[in-house]
Amino acid sequence: MNRPQKAPWYYLLLLILAGESVFILPFVLARVFRPTVLEAFQLTNVELGLCFSVYGIVALVSYLFGGPLADKYPPRKLIAVALWMTALGGLVYATFPSYDVLRILYGYWGFTTIFLFWAAMIKATRVWGGAASQGKAFGFLDGGRGLVGALFGAMGVLIFSIFITGEIAQATVNESKAAFRYVILVSTGMVTIVGILVWFFMRMDKTLERAIVLDKITVSQVKEVLKLPAVGLLMVIILCAYVGYKITDVFSLYAQDVMGYDQVQSAQVGTFLLFVRPVVGVVIGILADRSQTTYWLLVSFIVSFFGALLFATGIITDSSTLLFFISILTVATGVYAARSLYFAVMERGKIPLVLTGTAVGLISLVGYTPDIFAGPAMGYLLDANPGAVGHQHVFWMLAVFSLIGGIAAWFYYTLYRKMKIQA
Repeated sequence: MNRPQKAPWYYLLLLILAGESVFILPFVLARVFRPTVLEAFQLTNVELGLCFSVYGIVALVSYLFGGPLADKYPPRKLIAVALWMTALGGLVYATFPSYDVLRILYGYWGFTTIFLFWAAMIKATRVWGGAASQGKAFGFLDGGRGLVGALFGAMGVLIFSIFITGEIAQATVNESKAAFRYVILVSTGMVTIVGILVWFFMRMDKTLERAIVLDKITVSQVKEVLKLPAVGLLMVIILCAYVGYKITDVFSLYAQDVMGYDQVQSAQVGTFLLFVRPVVGVVIGILADRSQTTYWLLVSFIVSFFGALLFATGIITDSSTLLFFISILTVATGVYAARSLYFAVMERGKIPLVLTGTAVGLISLVGYTPDIFAGPAMGYLLDANPGAVGHQHVFWMLAVFSLIGGIAAWFYYTLYRKMKIQA
């Protein structure tokens, strides 16, 4: 079939806005305010990791069934409803529920952010990119999402600091909770507004909309997708890249535990990291379209590996501030570049556009299993070895997964480079 015409530019802007907003409550706030979250909810690192695991288990099932759903229905309605349902969970989050309720809430978010949302977002982005701009489409998507996340993070830090009375370093638990509640409620309101914008404005031409949906998904079509070499390799590539992305959650905690920063300073480190993501996404997207997306995916894992070694070897101390930020930039560049490109290589991997949702669902079934095991693994390593040693172990974990991901990316690069030459 002929590829449908490109969706308008503002369609990608709404995808970017929605693509990060839906994850603000379950992930971005915990990434930027990790020390505050642990204190306010009275959690250990392992317990917070287990909340992420509950999310991951529910998300795993949601990937499988949500993928075909994205091939049957237009993205606009699926995405808007997902945003509104996620925002409802924010109202519960703001009450600082018990640990048991918090785990249920994360399971609920595993459903709302994935079942209706994830595959629909990836498919809509692929449609926008067309045949020649997949790198830019996914680079701009992830970079833009990073900017949205950074702005949410900066806004959260500002709100938190405004509502803390007195010296931040001497704030009581109740004062931190009261300030953080405002952060949660404002974020919830923003997610709701984004859902409204998507519902009314993220429309596409009716012809284009009909061209990218199927009346039904058959077993033979699922088998067709599973037989593609790109699908198996992407399962490994995304799994390894996503472990790296999950590990960026500990940078704010590293700033507190190893560098000796206070709660606001450590949150600012987390927010600084978020501002790196849009720059990396845009740059890597443009570079990828000018050469080969598969090549730059391989490079991203190499950069991530060497960045991980800087932390894992323990050469960064509380007196080496410049090296700390250089190392953060190195890891962030590799991790965010891989995240920007791993779906952009679907076009090179000959995955049919109309079956994108189904392919994304199957790939994600394996690729996003770090949602289940990465949180508890990091929590165990940090709690079993408090301070710098625990963080070094976490970054050895990143180094191992970056190496495995790099090997898989090399196979993907060599396989589809040969196919292109043969064609």
